[in-house]
Amino acid sequence: MREKSIETKRWQALLGGVLMQLCIGGVYTWSLFNQPLIDAYGWERTEVYTAYSLIIFIFAFVTIFSGRLQDKIGPRKVATIGILFFSSGLIVASMARSLPMLYLGYSLMGGIGVGMVYVCPLSTSLKWYPKKKGMITGIIIGAFGLGGFVFNFVLSYLIQTIGVSQTFLVQAFVYGVVGLIGAQMLSVPQQSEGKTTILVNETDFKPTLMLKTRTFYLLCIIYFLGSLSGLIVIGLAQDIAREVVGLTPQIAGYSVAVAAVANASGRIGWGAVSDIFGRLKVFSLLFLITAFSMLTLSFWTHNAIVYFLILALIVSSFGGFLATFPAITSDYFGSFYFGSNYGLIYQAYGVASLAGPFILGLTSQDTHAFFIASMLAVGGFILTLLVRPPKLIR
Repeated sequence: MREKSIETKRWQALLGGVLMQLCIGGVYTWSLFNQPLIDAYGWERTEVYTAYSLIIFIFAFVTIFSGRLQDKIGPRKVATIGILFFSSGLIVASMARSLPMLYLGYSLMGGIGVGMVYVCPLSTSLKWYPKKKGMITGIIIGAFGLGGFVFNFVLSYLIQTIGVSQTFLVQAFVYGVVGLIGAQMLSVPQQSEGKTTILVNETDFKPTLMLKTRTFYLLCIIYFLGSLSGLIVIGLAQDIAREVVGLTPQIAGYSVAVAAVANASGRIGWGAVSDIFGRLKVFSLLFLITAFSMLTLSFWTHNAIVYFLILALIVSSFGGFLATFPAITSDYFGSFYFGSNYGLIYQAYGVASLAGPFILGLTSQDTHAFFIASMLAVGGFILTLLVRPPKLIR
């Protein structure tokens, strides 16, 4: 009876995490909103795209504090607060008629909410499933990527029928209800349950000790380079299809769905593969795929099939990085302080979200930015060959 109760808690925690990640994964549908917001309010594309970049940066930054907070007061409370923030931000965004208000609601409030939610399912699931880190983090992170696909066609329909602002309001209600249900399903193993279900890492690094290792800084650079290409392409997937590849708006609309499926499958698949072949080998392969794909995108962009294939490869690799990094963080630095430690490493992802628009701004054509991202991916591949298990810097 006791074993059944433990197994139920394990599945509940995993299911609750998936539900919440599906909701906050709605941020990956942003390219659906770019053109409608431009048409509705006359804003520039870079101004609208900034809302997406900011929410990614803010939510990554907030994970520093939310990870530490959930380590102290538990994931359920932190996730509940986060969902409320996220939904409230979408309500404010629905009333936005100026860029500052859009940034306040969607980017700031939404970013705080996503950042509070994001780490909770990861930390909880790793404690329940210590022998399957890659696969479990792949499922949780995969749900975050899948959120873009689940809501893609519904959001497209809503934008066309009730308008872009009212669509934000519908999102607020749906994400709020589903997310709150998921948050209440989170629980961490008790000490007695841990004896039979939890493996304790040999070394648990406190955040202060982790910051004294070379491995931490090397992983941060790798995470930054691994996230960059995917963030650039996901935020502009539909725009690239229309303006660079020359597809019709109807066909270009499938870009978000293709990206979402590739994102989710990459997170689940690559995470599981890393359990078998190792995290660093997977990192190396993902960088090679990304470098090739971004290079192809920078030179050959006038064929729909090629574009969708390259888009899938880039975003699948991006998803693989996001799924595998929580696992390698736990491998190297332990699971006891995972929330705090991963929150620090995750800042590389947030910085990458700002670097994408910066690179786009430096170049006269998007294809030039793709070429730069390709070369940076080559650099990331080289760095994966230098990573070693952590040792304190003397």
